[in-house]
Amino acid sequence: MDDSARVQRETDLVSYYNNEVRDRAVRDLPASRVERRTAYLAQLANEDLHSVLEIGSGPGRDGEAFAAAGLAYTGVDLAPESVDACHALGLDAQVASVLDLPFDDASFQAGWTMSTLLHVADEDLDSALAEIVRVLRPAAPLAVGLWGDQVGAESLWRDGTDFGPPRFFSIRTDAMVRDALQRHGTVEHWLTWQGTGPMHYQWAVLRTPA
Repeated sequence: MDDSARVQRETDLVSYYNNEVRDRAVRDLPASRVERRTAYLAQLANEDLHSVLEIGSGPGRDGEAFAAAGLAYTGVDLAPESVDACHALGLDAQVASVLDLPFDDASFQAGWTMSTLLHVADEDLDSALAEIVRVLRPAAPLAVGLWGDQVGAESLWRDGTDFGPPRFFSIRTDAMVRDALQRHGTVEHWLTWQGTGPMHYQWAVLRTPA
């Protein structure tokens, strides 16, 4: 694995999201995402689970909802400005990479990561999933959301904004995502829905090994 390439990808992502955080903080979340979050919160309540780790907290949009539901929320994000935005909302968050989470084994009862693992290269995806599973308790539900398509490719995208350098994306097919998740637990829920362009959203709840 090329550590220097990974460091550069993460450095560019930090630069972009540090600059974009104010816009992201006031941007409406898609209704489909909010619907899935509501269903996931109901699942956590039904299972009597009380702590959740979010990987890729952003400015705390989902974190606020988890905290408002009475959950002990912890978030991590690569971008310090995103973590600062979480702190301003009273949320527990810290700067960290999904490849090196600063928590003990089995620290959390549940996990949540939306549109974050698509910034992880294919060669690192299993390491990222293994690290998330490590810090979750056995048989914990992990909700994962990603943008995907029917082809799958890694690329750098510049989206016409001045927030920073091009971001790295790994867009995966449904089969690629499901295969990766199943190497780390049991996929209990799987849904997809079409976006406004050629890509669709992939939603899964993975049950970590008991």
